[in-house]
Amino acid sequence: MYTVIGSARSRALRVLWMLEELGEPYDHIAAPPRSDDVVAVNPAGKVPVLIEDGTPITDSTAILHYLADKHGRLTHPAGTLDRARQDSLTQFLLDEFDAALWMAARHSFVLPEELRFSAIKDSLKWEFERSQKTLAARMADGPFLMGPEMTVPDIILTHCGAWAKSARFPVTEPRLADYLDRMRDRPALHRAMAQGAAASA
Repeated sequence: MYTVIGSARSRALRVLWMLEELGEPYDHIAAPPRSDDVVAVNPAGKVPVLIEDGTPITDSTAILHYLADKHGRLTHPAGTLDRARQDSLTQFLLDEFDAALWMAARHSFVLPEELRFSAIKDSLKWEFERSQKTLAARMADGPFLMGPEMTVPDIILTHCGAWAKSARFPVTEPRLADYLDRMRDRPALHRAMAQGAAASA
């Protein structure tokens, strides 16, 4: 049995969603960052944390790769060209989408108020829009990013798309907007969101 620590309002939603896609049972502790429950298993205080057999695994992307590799789903096999393409796409999304949104969050509410620089969000939005054009050129015919099979990058991108909407970062590429609409309809994502809401109640 897996245990996922972290609020579904964080990157922990990525892990909950993957477990729902895999059909694997799990417990969920909706602890916020830097809370006692989190620091006890991750001294950095960051979420999500996945616990298996008493061993904590940190960083949402590392957790997604571990689960995908362990269960042989939502990934291409290690050592294949398809896996290299998958990892390249994952890294692109982390560098160009996740990083921009996280920097905007840091300067909105994470950093101490005296260290925030709100004007930085204008340049981040510009970068976010430019990155969408690059991504649109890299997307396969679908329905998923790499073609007919859903993989780890689909979870990361869809989560970033929802994050962008709440942060008011416009999605300007029609192909990306259509993709995000499809992905948000996945039943496993709705189950993960419901689980997160229940755990936070």
